[in-house]
Formats: sequence, structure tokens, C-alpha cells
Amino acid sequence: DNKIPNWVAWHLTAEHTTGPYRRPSAAWHEDMQVPAPRTTLADYRDTDWTRGHMCPAGDNKWDADAMYETFLFTNCCPQHANLNSGVWNQIEMSCRRWAEKYGDIYIVCGPILFRQEHETIGPNKVVVPEAFFKVVLCLNGTPKGIGFICRNTEGSRAKDFYVNSISQVERITGMKFFPNIPKDIVESVKAKADTS
Repeated sequence: DNKIPNWVAWHLTAEHTTGPYRRPSAAWHEDMQVPAPRTTLADYRDTDWTRGHMCPAGDNKWDADAMYETFLFTNCCPQHANLNSGVWNQIEMSCRRWAEKYGDIYIVCGPILFRQEHETIGPNKVVVPEAFFKVVLCLNGTPKGIGFICRNTEGSRAKDFYVNSISQVERITGMKFFPNIPKDIVESVKAKADTS
């Protein structure tokens, strides 16, 4: 109904943080598995909103098909340009560094819609989220996790301003992340919020 994903999840390995494949030109395309009406390029035309990747293209340089599929409209939301190229991009780069350092991580991210009337764009009325979340889980070594909440604004504050525990992000989004984590480690992983 909102023409944006509820959430996007992926497993990022160290091997997937680099590769030879680059962003294809004119790559954004409709997800034909979604019933019409669905998001199209026309929805973003003549707006102030960028097409903000949920699973970033930078996490998919390892495979041409994976790279191309990050440009499905089911993997993006209307996002403020400064947030997209600023804080959101910094968090994406941090995730790649963590995957390289620890071997692999699990990521879930998506839009946050406040309880209010939402701005929409384009002929298909694509909803503009008021904020975004990202949660990251690493089970290698001492299990650890972190969450982020970013308002869909110019994103001019340092990324640490948006740091949250996974439990806090669960409370804000009403979602339950990583439900299959063993109970003996779930509390320590979900309760901390420390970028180091």
C-alpha cells in the first residue's frame, strides 16, 4: 500500500564487501513481482527526494545480478539527498568495515512511518518515510549488535547521535529482529549500543 518496503534484510560477508561490479547506468527498475500500481521512475521525477537504497549497491559489488537487483524499487525509499549521501552512507560504510573485520554480519533496515499523515510523491503516491532504521548483528567472537535511527532530514549530525540498541529500535518500530538468536545471548546483544 505504501509502495516502499517494510524492511530489507541481508547477510553481508567479508567477501561481499568488494568486487569488480559497478553501478549500471539507468539501472532503476520496477519489481514486476509486485502487483500494480507499483513504484516507477516517474514517481521520483521532479521531486526533491532521492532513491535511497535499503540494501546498498556497495554491498553487492561481488555479483552483477546482485548489484542490478539492488536497483529494484522494492529496495528503495524516498530519502533526503543529504541523509542519503551523508549519515546513511557513513553507516553503510561502517557495516562493510565490520563485515571485513568480523567475517560476516546480518543487517535489517527499512522505513519508519510515524503515526501521522504521510507525504507522498508521484502518480503512484509513494510514501515518504519520516525516518529509517538499521540493525546489525555479529555472532562471531563475542556476539554483538547495534541499531541506528535516522530522521529523513538533512542528516547533518554525526552518526553517533542516531545510535540505539537493537531493543530500542524494536520498541520504536514495533518489529522483532533476529528472533532465532539463542536466548542465553539475546539480552546482551540487543541491549547494548556502542559503535566500538
